[in-house]
Amino acid sequence: MATVLIVDDDQKLLNMLRRTLSYEGFQVLTAADGNAALAQAQQHRPDVIVLDWMLPGLDGIGVMNQLRAADDKTLILMLTARDAVEDRVTGLDSGADDYLAKPFAPAELLARLHALLRRPAGVSKDEPLTYADLYLNPITREARRGTRTFDLTSKEFDLLHLLMRHPRQVLRREQILQEVWGYDFGGEDNVLEVYIGYLRRKTEAGGEARLIQTVRAVGYVLREE
Repeated sequence: MATVLIVDDDQKLLNMLRRTLSYEGFQVLTAADGNAALAQAQQHRPDVIVLDWMLPGLDGIGVMNQLRAADDKTLILMLTARDAVEDRVTGLDSGADDYLAKPFAPAELLARLHALLRRPAGVSKDEPLTYADLYLNPITREARRGTRTFDLTSKEFDLLHLLMRHPRQVLRREQILQEVWGYDFGGEDNVLEVYIGYLRRKTEAGGEARLIQTVRAVGYVLREE
């Protein structure tokens, strides 16, 4: 039985989610603010945390920052009314494994939780990868284009790592979303495109040739032009 910690200051929503998840067989813990969430997470080590962004005192981003700084790899689904692409990027880069905007259907939340719990433990493997003059080291998190190094956020790293594990192979958009984020954001969401843009800017910042190519209406591929 998986344990879920729900963190939200909306008592009505908290009660609804407790009932729904308990009915579906989850063991449910709750917290109404960020400090209580940290205490619950440290004491009970839940399998997944459903975490609201806007909390009294320490907000959801602060909670994630503290958990990740302590190398806590608990799965986190961020649940918030902030649904702009920029907000999703901020939430994911802060350590969220998934992001669901309010209002939401309970059935979608359940599907997201089951998808997260089915994910393998960690996207990265240990072997350094190279393609053309691009280098990526999962252990040291070093990224390099020729002799030029550049920094990557967590999700940027996972995305580039996936592309570099499959050079010259066209990866469908749905496959990338599933492997890097654990679910499909939906056809109208352009979070993947935003991250591809980030990677292109960083891998081409020195005037290098483009390696991340768009395959129209399909997805992306790492290959030389």
